[in-house]
Amino acid sequence: MVKSQLLAIIVVGVGVSCTKSSSSNDTTPSKEESTLVDSIPAQAVSILKQQEISALEKQMIDQGLVDVQEVEPDIRVELKYSKTDNFIKKDVYGELTRAYLQPAIAKKLAKASEILKRNHPDHSLLIYDAARPNSVQYQLWDALDDLKIPARSKTQYVADPRIGSIHNFGCAVDLTVANAEGVPLDMGTPYDFFGPLAYPRMESQLLREGKLTTRQVANRNTLRQAMTQAGFSVNPTEWWHFDGMSRNAAKARYGMIK
Repeated sequence: MVKSQLLAIIVVGVGVSCTKSSSSNDTTPSKEESTLVDSIPAQAVSILKQQEISALEKQMIDQGLVDVQEVEPDIRVELKYSKTDNFIKKDVYGELTRAYLQPAIAKKLAKASEILKRNHPDHSLLIYDAARPNSVQYQLWDALDDLKIPARSKTQYVADPRIGSIHNFGCAVDLTVANAEGVPLDMGTPYDFFGPLAYPRMESQLLREGKLTTRQVANRNTLRQAMTQAGFSVNPTEWWHFDGMSRNAAKARYGMIK
Protein backbone atom coordinates (compact mmCIF):
# COMPACT_ATOMS: atom_id res chain seq x y z
CA MET A 1 0.00 0.00 0.00
CA VAL A 2 1.44 3.39 -0.97
CA LYS A 3 1.67 6.27 1.48
CA SER A 4 -1.05 8.34 -0.21
CA GLN A 5 -3.54 5.47 -0.07
CA LEU A 6 -2.82 4.83 3.59
CA LEU A 7 -3.16 8.50 4.47
CA ALA A 8 -6.45 8.70 2.56
CA ILE A 9 -7.83 5.75 4.52
CA ILE A 10 -6.89 7.42 7.80
CA VAL A 11 -8.46 10.74 6.85
CA VAL A 12 -11.64 9.15 5.43
CA GLY A 13 -11.99 6.95 8.49
CA VAL A 14 -11.78 9.92 10.82
CA GLY A 15 -14.19 11.89 8.62
CA VAL A 16 -16.80 9.13 8.76
CA SER A 17 -16.46 8.98 12.52
CA CYS A 18 -17.00 12.73 12.83
CA THR A 19 -20.02 12.66 10.47
CA LYS A 20 -21.71 9.98 12.53
CA SER A 21 -21.02 11.82 15.74
CA SER A 22 -22.47 15.11 14.47
CA SER A 23 -25.73 13.77 12.99
CA SER A 24 -27.72 15.79 15.51
CA ASN A 25 -28.63 19.47 14.98
CA ASP A 26 -25.79 20.55 17.27
CA THR A 27 -22.93 21.52 14.92
CA THR A 28 -20.45 22.29 17.69
CA PRO A 29 -17.66 19.69 17.61
CA SER A 30 -17.56 17.51 20.67
CA LYS A 31 -14.38 17.17 22.73
CA GLU A 32 -13.89 13.68 21.31
CA GLU A 33 -14.28 14.93 17.71
CA SER A 34 -11.81 17.78 18.22
CA THR A 35 -9.26 15.45 19.75
CA LEU A 36 -9.73 12.97 16.91
CA VAL A 37 -9.26 15.57 14.20
CA ASP A 38 -6.24 17.11 15.91
CA SER A 39 -4.57 13.69 16.09
CA ILE A 40 -4.83 12.90 12.35
CA PRO A 41 -1.25 13.97 11.48
CA ALA A 42 0.23 12.08 14.43
CA GLN A 43 -1.76 8.94 13.56
CA ALA A 44 -0.74 9.16 9.93
CA VAL A 45 2.95 9.64 10.69
CA SER A 46 2.94 6.81 13.22
CA ILE A 47 1.24 4.32 10.91
CA LEU A 48 3.34 5.30 7.90
CA LYS A 49 6.55 4.92 9.85
CA GLN A 50 5.50 1.48 11.10
CA GLN A 51 4.86 0.46 7.48
CA GLU A 52 8.36 1.62 6.44
CA ILE A 53 10.42 -0.02 9.18
CA SER A 54 12.61 -2.83 7.87
CA ALA A 55 13.66 -5.88 9.86
CA LEU A 56 17.11 -4.35 10.31
CA GLU A 57 15.64 -1.11 11.63
CA LYS A 58 13.28 -2.95 13.97
CA GLN A 59 16.22 -4.87 15.36
CA MET A 60 18.03 -1.65 16.24
CA ILE A 61 14.92 -0.11 17.78
CA ASP A 62 14.39 -3.26 19.85
CA GLN A 63 17.97 -2.91 21.14
CA GLY A 64 17.21 0.62 22.34
CA LEU A 65 18.83 2.66 19.58
CA VAL A 66 17.20 5.92 18.46
CA ASP A 67 16.63 7.66 15.14
CA VAL A 68 19.15 10.52 15.12
CA GLN A 69 16.79 12.89 13.28
CA GLU A 70 14.16 12.45 15.99
CA VAL A 71 16.75 13.73 18.46
CA GLU A 72 18.09 16.50 16.20
CA PRO A 73 16.04 17.25 13.04
CA ASP A 74 18.70 19.65 11.69
CA ILE A 75 21.05 16.76 10.99
CA ARG A 76 20.97 15.45 7.42
CA VAL A 77 21.24 11.74 6.57
CA GLU A 78 22.47 9.99 3.44
CA LEU A 79 23.48 6.44 4.34
CA LYS A 80 26.14 5.39 1.86
CA TYR A 81 25.62 1.69 2.49
CA SER A 82 21.95 2.02 1.55
CA LYS A 83 23.18 2.94 -1.93
CA THR A 84 25.88 1.71 -4.29
CA ASP A 85 27.89 4.91 -3.76
CA ASN A 86 30.43 3.25 -1.47
CA PHE A 87 33.72 1.43 -1.74
CA ILE A 88 32.18 -2.03 -2.31
CA LYS A 89 29.67 -0.64 -4.85
CA LYS A 90 26.81 -2.56 -3.20
CA ASP A 91 23.69 -1.71 -1.21
CA VAL A 92 24.16 -3.68 2.01
CA TYR A 93 21.50 -1.92 4.11
CA GLY A 94 18.49 -2.55 1.89
CA GLU A 95 15.50 -0.53 3.09
CA LEU A 96 17.35 1.13 5.96
CA THR A 97 17.60 4.87 5.26
CA ARG A 98 17.51 6.35 8.78
CA ALA A 99 20.57 6.74 11.00
CA TYR A 100 20.44 5.10 14.43
CA LEU A 101 22.71 5.50 17.46
CA GLN A 102 22.65 4.69 21.15
CA PRO A 103 20.65 7.43 22.95
CA ALA A 104 23.67 8.86 24.78
CA ILE A 105 25.66 9.07 21.54
CA ALA A 106 22.73 10.64 19.68
CA LYS A 107 22.60 13.35 22.37
CA LYS A 108 26.32 14.02 21.89
CA LEU A 109 25.74 14.34 18.16
CA ALA A 110 22.89 16.78 18.76
CA LYS A 111 25.33 18.85 20.83
CA ALA A 112 27.85 18.74 17.94
CA SER A 113 25.13 19.95 15.59
CA GLU A 114 24.34 22.82 17.96
CA ILE A 115 28.02 23.81 18.14
CA LEU A 116 28.33 23.71 14.34
CA LYS A 117 25.18 25.81 13.89
CA ARG A 118 26.37 28.35 16.42
CA ASN A 119 29.65 28.88 14.55
CA HIS A 120 28.33 28.27 11.01
CA PRO A 121 24.55 28.87 10.88
CA ASP A 122 24.23 27.83 7.22
CA HIS A 123 26.01 24.50 7.72
CA SER A 124 24.68 21.17 8.96
CA LEU A 125 26.03 17.73 9.79
CA LEU A 126 25.49 15.09 7.10
CA ILE A 127 25.62 11.46 8.26
CA TYR A 128 27.03 8.80 5.95
CA ASP A 129 26.89 5.89 8.41
CA ALA A 130 25.92 5.33 12.02
CA ALA A 131 24.96 2.10 13.81
CA ARG A 132 26.07 -0.81 11.63
CA PRO A 133 25.16 -4.49 12.13
CA ASN A 134 28.08 -6.88 12.59
CA SER A 135 26.81 -8.92 9.62
CA VAL A 136 27.51 -5.89 7.39
CA GLN A 137 30.92 -5.52 9.02
CA TYR A 138 31.85 -8.95 7.65
CA GLN A 139 30.81 -7.85 4.15
CA LEU A 140 33.01 -4.76 4.34
CA TRP A 141 35.93 -6.78 5.73
CA ASP A 142 35.72 -9.34 2.93
CA ALA A 143 35.45 -6.58 0.31
CA LEU A 144 38.99 -5.43 1.20
CA ASP A 145 40.30 -8.63 -0.38
CA ASP A 146 38.82 -7.55 -3.71
CA LEU A 147 40.64 -4.22 -3.31
CA LYS A 148 43.93 -6.08 -2.79
CA ILE A 149 44.40 -4.69 0.72
CA PRO A 150 47.00 -6.86 2.52
CA ALA A 151 45.64 -8.79 5.49
CA ARG A 152 48.05 -7.03 7.85
CA SER A 153 46.66 -3.63 6.76
CA LYS A 154 42.93 -4.39 6.73
CA THR A 155 42.29 -3.00 10.21
CA GLN A 156 43.47 0.43 9.01
CA TYR A 157 40.26 0.62 6.97
CA VAL A 158 37.68 -1.73 8.53
CA ALA A 159 37.56 -3.09 12.08
CA ASP A 160 37.93 -6.85 12.38
CA PRO A 161 34.33 -8.13 12.59
CA ARG A 162 35.39 -10.85 15.02
CA ILE A 163 36.18 -8.08 17.50
CA GLY A 164 33.58 -5.65 16.27
CA SER A 165 33.62 -2.04 15.11
CA ILE A 166 32.39 0.70 17.43
CA HIS A 167 29.74 1.15 14.73
CA ASN A 168 28.54 -2.36 15.62
CA PHE A 169 27.58 -1.12 19.08
CA GLY A 170 25.85 2.05 17.83
CA CYS A 171 28.54 4.32 19.25
CA ALA A 172 30.36 5.61 16.15
CA VAL A 173 29.31 7.85 13.29
CA ASP A 174 30.70 8.68 9.85
CA LEU A 175 29.75 12.15 8.65
CA THR A 176 30.70 15.39 6.96
CA VAL A 177 29.51 18.99 6.84
CA ALA A 178 27.01 20.22 4.23
CA ASN A 179 26.22 23.77 3.12
CA ALA A 180 22.77 25.38 3.11
CA GLU A 181 21.86 23.53 -0.11
CA GLY A 182 22.86 20.18 1.39
CA VAL A 183 26.03 19.92 -0.70
CA PRO A 184 28.98 18.39 1.20
CA LEU A 185 31.96 20.65 1.77
CA ASP A 186 35.21 19.76 0.01
CA MET A 187 37.21 17.61 2.41
CA GLY A 188 39.96 16.69 -0.04
CA THR A 189 38.80 13.09 -0.56
CA PRO A 190 35.46 11.32 -0.92
CA TYR A 191 33.99 9.30 1.93
CA ASP A 192 35.68 5.89 2.40
CA PHE A 193 38.79 6.97 0.51
CA PHE A 194 41.62 4.55 1.26
CA GLY A 195 44.97 6.28 1.52
CA PRO A 196 47.04 8.95 3.29
CA LEU A 197 45.00 11.82 1.79
CA ALA A 198 42.20 10.86 4.19
CA TYR A 199 44.46 10.69 7.26
CA PRO A 200 43.94 13.52 9.77
CA ARG A 201 47.34 12.67 11.26
CA MET A 202 49.07 13.57 7.98
CA GLU A 203 47.25 16.78 7.10
CA SER A 204 50.09 19.13 7.98
CA GLN A 205 52.48 17.24 5.72
CA LEU A 206 49.93 16.94 2.91
CA LEU A 207 49.22 20.66 3.15
CA ARG A 208 52.94 21.48 2.85
CA GLU A 209 53.22 19.16 -0.15
CA GLY A 210 50.24 20.82 -1.85
CA LYS A 211 48.19 17.61 -1.82
CA LEU A 212 45.50 19.20 0.35
CA THR A 213 44.41 22.84 0.16
CA THR A 214 44.03 25.27 3.02
CA ARG A 215 40.26 25.27 2.44
CA GLN A 216 40.01 21.48 2.55
CA VAL A 217 41.88 21.32 5.84
CA ALA A 218 39.78 24.18 7.22
CA ASN A 219 36.61 22.28 6.30
CA ARG A 220 37.88 19.21 8.13
CA ASN A 221 38.71 21.37 11.14
CA THR A 222 35.17 22.76 11.13
CA LEU A 223 33.84 19.21 11.41
CA ARG A 224 36.43 18.12 13.98
CA GLN A 225 35.93 21.13 16.22
CA ALA A 226 32.18 20.53 16.48
CA MET A 227 32.60 16.81 17.08
CA THR A 228 35.45 16.94 19.59
CA GLN A 229 33.84 19.76 21.57
CA ALA A 230 30.76 17.53 21.87
CA GLY A 231 32.86 14.67 23.27
CA PHE A 232 33.74 12.58 20.21
CA SER A 233 37.23 11.29 19.44
CA VAL A 234 38.97 11.50 16.07
CA ASN A 235 40.06 8.55 13.94
CA PRO A 236 43.66 9.11 12.78
CA THR A 237 43.10 7.54 9.33
CA GLU A 238 39.55 8.65 8.47
CA TRP A 239 38.53 12.32 8.56
CA TRP A 240 34.84 11.30 8.54
CA HIS A 241 34.88 8.81 11.45
CA PHE A 242 34.21 9.77 15.07
CA ASP A 243 33.77 7.58 18.16
CA GLY A 244 31.37 8.44 20.96
CA MET A 245 33.19 6.08 23.32
CA SER A 246 35.90 3.44 23.20
CA ARG A 247 35.23 -0.07 21.91
CA ASN A 248 35.77 -1.55 25.38
CA ALA A 249 33.33 0.90 26.95
CA ALA A 250 30.76 0.30 24.20
CA LYS A 251 31.14 -3.47 24.56
CA ALA A 252 30.70 -3.29 28.32
CA ARG A 253 27.65 -1.07 28.16
CA TYR A 254 25.83 -2.25 25.01
CA GLY A 255 25.24 -5.47 23.12
CA MET A 256 26.56 -5.86 19.61
CA ILE A 257 24.11 -5.30 16.77
CA LYS A 258 24.17 -8.60 14.91
